[in-house]
Amino acid sequence: MARVRWGHEALGVEVAAGPGGPPRLVALGPAALAEAGATPLVEVLALGEGSEWSGQRGIESSIGARLRLVGHETARDGDWHRLTLRLRDETTGLAVEVLLDSPDGLPVVRSRTRVTNEGPNPVTLLAVSSLTLGGLPSPDVLDVYWAENDWLAECRWRHEPMRDRVPDLSRSRNAADSRGRIGYASKGSWSTDGHLPMGALVERAGGGAWLWQVESSTGWLWEVGERSPGSYLALHGPTDTEHQWRQPLAPGGSFTTEPAALAVGGDLTAAFGALTAYRRAVRRPHEDHRRLPIVFNDFMNTLNGDPTTAKLLPLIDAAAEVGAEYFVIDAGWYDDDTQGWWDSVGAWEPAANRFPGEHGIHEVLDRIRAHGMVPGLWLEPEVIGVRSPLAKTLPDEAFFRREGVRVREHGRYQLDLRHPAAVAHLDRTVDRIVGEWGVGYLKLDYNISVPPGTDTGGTTSPGAGLLGHARAYRAWLASLLDRHPHLVLENCASGGMRMDSALHAVTQLQSTSDQQDHLRYPPIAAAAPTAVPPEQGAVWAYAQPEFTTDENAFILASALLGRIHLSGHLNHMTDDQLTSVRHALDTYREIRPDLPHATPFWPLGLPRWTDDWTALGLTTGHTHYLTIWRRAGEPHHTLPLPELAGRPVRVEVLHPAGASDATTTWSTETGELTVALPRTPTALLLRLTPLP
Repeated sequence: MARVRWGHEALGVEVAAGPGGPPRLVALGPAALAEAGATPLVEVLALGEGSEWSGQRGIESSIGARLRLVGHETARDGDWHRLTLRLRDETTGLAVEVLLDSPDGLPVVRSRTRVTNEGPNPVTLLAVSSLTLGGLPSPDVLDVYWAENDWLAECRWRHEPMRDRVPDLSRSRNAADSRGRIGYASKGSWSTDGHLPMGALVERAGGGAWLWQVESSTGWLWEVGERSPGSYLALHGPTDTEHQWRQPLAPGGSFTTEPAALAVGGDLTAAFGALTAYRRAVRRPHEDHRRLPIVFNDFMNTLNGDPTTAKLLPLIDAAAEVGAEYFVIDAGWYDDDTQGWWDSVGAWEPAANRFPGEHGIHEVLDRIRAHGMVPGLWLEPEVIGVRSPLAKTLPDEAFFRREGVRVREHGRYQLDLRHPAAVAHLDRTVDRIVGEWGVGYLKLDYNISVPPGTDTGGTTSPGAGLLGHARAYRAWLASLLDRHPHLVLENCASGGMRMDSALHAVTQLQSTSDQQDHLRYPPIAAAAPTAVPPEQGAVWAYAQPEFTTDENAFILASALLGRIHLSGHLNHMTDDQLTSVRHALDTYREIRPDLPHATPFWPLGLPRWTDDWTALGLTTGHTHYLTIWRRAGEPHHTLPLPELAGRPVRVEVLHPAGASDATTTWSTETGELTVALPRTPTALLLRLTPLP
């Protein structure tokens, strides 16, 4: 049996291939895999080809079972280790390359699959896995984790014993593994509508954790199930069953899947730490990831899409006074339509009735710059309102279409960024706003979802058209940063409806939610680092003059271990209230150099939506930062920090200033921190430093 061994100190991979069978992944990371339960390295489903049952979908497709290993190459590219496995199916002539890479020192592997038709006949692909892995422990000992992700309620992780979802069948003479499976998939062009493209399997006895993400901005599917003597995992981009995705391959044609990444660790927290470091390694470098400037945005609970010169100028002055470094004018700046702007957007010109006078919007932009802040604007680039003149001047081919008819969703048409006319329109828009107006920040929103996609006038499957657009959109974003390297891009889709790592790799910030209720934001803010590195996760901090001191401190605390999206009517605040806001921002400036290197942890477990107490920690070096929210319940709570047990620790209250009635007690012996917060709602930001 041929064996390929590859990896580095933090990650070992072994692939085994017998002369009469497909290659199988038999070792990954520090945890042992059951070689007898290993699955074929790739699942390929094609029109006219059957599958062999080993789960609900057939984890062993007939093509996957026929693939044979014909060669492999290893390479080193800077900090990255790379392995290419070359496979072939003689029946169809499909050549398959499995592309594995891993950053040095991290127990994370990224996998993609490239399929090329080297045969004489066309082949239509229906599904191609990005990564399959069998030989995992039995469902009896595993918990499965998934993340529900809804508008205003993002990043809600849940878990349960895998055996509760995958029944244990009788081992009679007809015994078989369950054809049941646990699977989650995307719905449309909102890649994270319903669920994050993430999940985990965790061995309850502490034997290991497997945490994954599918790096797709459109279609994705993950599934786990039973395959004796253990469990399997399969990660996909778009598929025919879930997303109406089909990819014809003429002779010589090829297709490459969306990447999937798998982190392994001794427990789930360690796996999240490794995945966080991996996300930093794969993203496009940008100075914003190091600087973490404070952003004021006029929308949330403030102007709510109704900006004018008269309303903005005092807000700009107040934001500068407390220390904001960017000022973003959100939705509505282009609204000069008495019938409403929702279905007329697309030209992205400033509204004269909102910005009167000789200089128009430039009076506002100049005021922002005069205070030393960088101006930003909201943009929804992928849509054209049905009443916009551009709906008539751009060609039909520049829009999503089904059977030759434009797809219309909520009064908008969806641009197809594969078409040069769509790209030229957006390039002109951004080069005017950024290059001529001097705007340095774009909040890129996306408020419609278009399932299943576009058939490009009948020439592609809808899912393939959607995937093509998504890849073109990311390429367009990269082109903006190539031309404007200091531009900062925020990824937003009604908050966190496209909170996927494919977009995080090219944009600098991710909107975590549109949640307007500060009492419901803590579980979102605390769980956001599961989906995006802390320095990219934008959390609203909409302090208000009518709120109590505790409420404003609570609101500001939610953003201090992420990216501050300051908002609120600062121009109506008292001097004391402004001093409190300024102190919170000063605290953020003090700690933000640590955030780009910190890894998250959750001393109370991953937050649940209705928890009375919620906690998020970040650790960097020997320093631990800890945000603790109390929304209800008993006035004191104990947080276990076992990694600090046996050591004296200095506990500092960084926020809010003068929190004299909050108390903390550290137990060196047990490694536990007891916090008392006598009122609700209240929150603290602490810094814990072990003493010599």
